[in-house]
Amino acid sequence: MLCFEDFQPGHSFALATHQVTADEIVEFATEFDPQPMHLSEEAGRASILGGLSASGWHTASLFMRMMFDGWLSRSTSEGSPGIDVMEWKKPVLAGDTLSGRSTVLDARPLRTRPGLGLVKFQHEVQNQRGEVVMRGENPIMMRMRDPDEAAA
Repeated sequence: MLCFEDFQPGHSFALATHQVTADEIVEFATEFDPQPMHLSEEAGRASILGGLSASGWHTASLFMRMMFDGWLSRSTSEGSPGIDVMEWKKPVLAGDTLSGRSTVLDARPLRTRPGLGLVKFQHEVQNQRGEVVMRGENPIMMRMRDPDEAAA
C-alpha cells in the first residue's frame, strides 16, 4: 500500500487510461448535464466544441476513476477535503483516449489528526494527441505507515 511517506514532492503516479465512447457521453449527459453538445454529434459539431463532447463534470468523473484505477486504490487514502483547482482545457470528444498523471506538490503531517498526512496533488489528463484536457489540484488525506514514528 502507498502510505503518506511514499508521496514525496515531485513524485508522479500514472492514471489508468480510458477510451471515451459516444454512448457514455450521451448517458452521462442525459442524467447530469443535458446540454445539446453533450447529447448529439450534430449539436456538438454546431457548437464551439467541434463534436460530441463530454461534459466537464463527466471528464472530472472519468478522471476520478482513472486516478482510482491508476494508483489511489493502492493507497491509504482517507478522502479529500475538497478541490482547489479544476480546469477543463480542451473538449473531450467521443473516441478520445485519456491518460495522465498525478504529481505530488506538497506533503505534510496533520497536527490535528495524528497518523494522517495531507498530500497536495496536481493532476493532468491528456488526450491521445498529448493535449491537456483537464487540470486539477487538490489535497488528499493519507494514513501514515507508522503513526508512532511520525509522532516522535
